[in-house]
Amino acid sequence: MVRQLHLAGIEIILDVVYNHTAEGNEHGYTFEFRGLENNIYYMLEEKDRQFYSNFSGCGNTFNTNHPVVRSFIIDSLRYWVTQMHVDGFRFDLASVFSRAQNGMVVKFPPLPNQIAEDPVLRSTKIIAEPWDAAGTYQAGSFPGGRWSEWNDRFRNEVRRFIRGDESVSTAAATRYAGSSDMYRDRGPETSVNYITVHDGFTMNDLVSYTKKHNEENGEGNRDGSDDSLSYNYGFEGETKNPKIEALRNRQIKNFILGLFISQGVPLFLAGDEFRRTQLGNNNAYCQDNEISWVNWENEKKYRELVRFTQKMMQLRRTHQVFRRKTFFKGGSFVDGAAPDIMWYDADGKIPDWQVLNRFLAGRLEGNKADRIGLAPDNDFYIASNMDLHDMTVILPPLSADRRWVRVVDTSAASPDDIRDPGDEEILASQNRYVLLSGSAIILMSRKTD
Repeated sequence: MVRQLHLAGIEIILDVVYNHTAEGNEHGYTFEFRGLENNIYYMLEEKDRQFYSNFSGCGNTFNTNHPVVRSFIIDSLRYWVTQMHVDGFRFDLASVFSRAQNGMVVKFPPLPNQIAEDPVLRSTKIIAEPWDAAGTYQAGSFPGGRWSEWNDRFRNEVRRFIRGDESVSTAAATRYAGSSDMYRDRGPETSVNYITVHDGFTMNDLVSYTKKHNEENGEGNRDGSDDSLSYNYGFEGETKNPKIEALRNRQIKNFILGLFISQGVPLFLAGDEFRRTQLGNNNAYCQDNEISWVNWENEKKYRELVRFTQKMMQLRRTHQVFRRKTFFKGGSFVDGAAPDIMWYDADGKIPDWQVLNRFLAGRLEGNKADRIGLAPDNDFYIASNMDLHDMTVILPPLSADRRWVRVVDTSAASPDDIRDPGDEEILASQNRYVLLSGSAIILMSRKTD
């Protein structure tokens, strides 16, 4: 499988769990490490070592910084690289790696550095889920040098902005620009951006349910997050109401747009492109049935959304302005040259970040895309109106030999929601655009004939 995927140009990132095992707590079954050497492989409570420290939420915690356990983990990772040829790893609850053998969090834990610098693993991609189940949170500060991180602040703040929450525009701008407040010393590619993942709501459920519905899990709906930052747009769950469905489709497009124009590395959940649903279940790990399965028939039903997702991915791959290796420097116009990014309010002026609300707009300068050896890119203007009212926005001016063309408008029906390359629409007005409520646009500069 790996060989065939590599031939298709697809790398494999293996999701690995080294923070706990299936043996559970002191009441669990013994079938692996507990029977080898319990005191070495698990963190045990110092006051009574028959009990297990539970920083994983699963009953036990692997003692990852014991020398024997570190060797086991490194050997395991080397096997996947040398024998199975995977390209990297995503580490579940990786902040357990920052805990010493007594469970205390230490500043310079051995294992993250050893994984980062191991000669066999040195060229792999390594991605941390930078927290654990007992409160350790290291987003922006995971130790070990070259690690990338899941960025849950991107998830939360972009969800809130697109939902239309008050006073989130400034935070959303920081996330779209690569989260320099978190990764200033490492660069935007440290940030793995996501809206939805295997934990929590799917993107369909994010716009279809205001509350979780985990009753089928057998825990009285107590499990799973109670703060999904979701909204149902008028009806809880599935509906045939065309207005509600249109709103949900538009919001999903807004999320997809926001993810793929953001600096950093986008992480996209399989099935979101055709509205895979878990029926409001945001903790479906225990559901090996239709709740957690992928229904590929929906690809035909939601072909418009599949096309939009494909075209957004293509747009990102084609234009290096969305894939910077360094953070924006900003600044102002000097000798007629534009800075790498300029932010605007709806009136086309520099925004007052203290009052900017439910709106965000920025211009990316194609000549400053920081990719050495590549030809200059197009300029882009991206704007989002998450207010309840339509607005007319003032567009930034271009040089006399260029025009703004419309690439994306999430309020438009397919195929006008995202135009094919070469078929972008030249705007009749080059200085203003009517941006409908709850929609986003991408404009691109093009030389005139």
